[in-house]
Amino acid sequence: MNAVHEQAALAGADMQRHIAEARAQAQLGGKRLLERVEERCGHPPADFTALLGAALRYPVLTMEALHQLQPAFDLLPFTEALQHECVLLRDADGGLLLAFADPFDARLRAWVGERLRAPVTWHLVHHADLAACLARQEETMRALDSLSAGASAEGTASMAVEKLSLRSISEDTSSVVKLVNSTLYDALKSGASDIHLEATASGLVMKYRVDGVLALAGSVAGTETAEQVISRVKVMSELDIAERRVPQDGRFKVSARGREIDIRVSVMPSIFGEDAVLRILDKQNLADEVKGLRLDRLGFDSEPLAFLRRLSNEPYGMLLVTGPTGS
Repeated sequence: MNAVHEQAALAGADMQRHIAEARAQAQLGGKRLLERVEERCGHPPADFTALLGAALRYPVLTMEALHQLQPAFDLLPFTEALQHECVLLRDADGGLLLAFADPFDARLRAWVGERLRAPVTWHLVHHADLAACLARQEETMRALDSLSAGASAEGTASMAVEKLSLRSISEDTSSVVKLVNSTLYDALKSGASDIHLEATASGLVMKYRVDGVLALAGSVAGTETAEQVISRVKVMSELDIAERRVPQDGRFKVSARGREIDIRVSVMPSIFGEDAVLRILDKQNLADEVKGLRLDRLGFDSEPLAFLRRLSNEPYGMLLVTGPTGS
């Protein structure tokens, strides 16, 4: 046992030496202190995190442990966790754990102290594991959930190709830009073919058409916000924002998951202002679906399927089917 304690003490002293040497080179710039320490240690990520946690007296969470805990995004929203490189978790007993990667970030501790009033236990994780955990959570989230419906609007700017991700949405300073981009982001994740933006007497209603069915996606209070959302869509589509009496058609592109997606826009005057319909044309997704499309995947019974295959092989086109038996 004494040998084990002696080995742990040596490892801790070695880590402290690496930290001190990395601090001495901090004036070189270009890299964070955490990255310099990890480079000097040269250990695999899991071993480095364990040694760093032991040296700084932080409990350590592995990737497996992160997956077993439930994120507490109701207390610390995903967008804030993404910005500050941490995530608030709940254990099986309801206790709060803050998983973070950079123990040398003094601003993080000050921010958490102001942001969270509930007691939390700080747990160190490797920055790659934390990034993977947040990316995994992003796949199951709707961007609209992180926005307050009654937020006030600000000025917007036109973009040729709008990049959509939860990180880019969280970094936008305009609440209207966030709302429009969040609506687009969630529509793409849900596989919607159309987005309907309908002005009402009290604000704006967003609907998605998924598999041919139009369903409510969300709503925003305030007629002024509704006007600014439509204006934002017009700006993105290079339409005339001053013209509200006649229909207008346009288009723009968004970039999501490494590919560009076309959005066709139709704006129509309505009794409460203007409505907009956005048609989503994901050409790459359609091409991928067509590649795997076969007759036997369309749900035909064996007899009609054989009949269709026989007709498709006729040299002079399809035959006219007049009887119930196909003859």
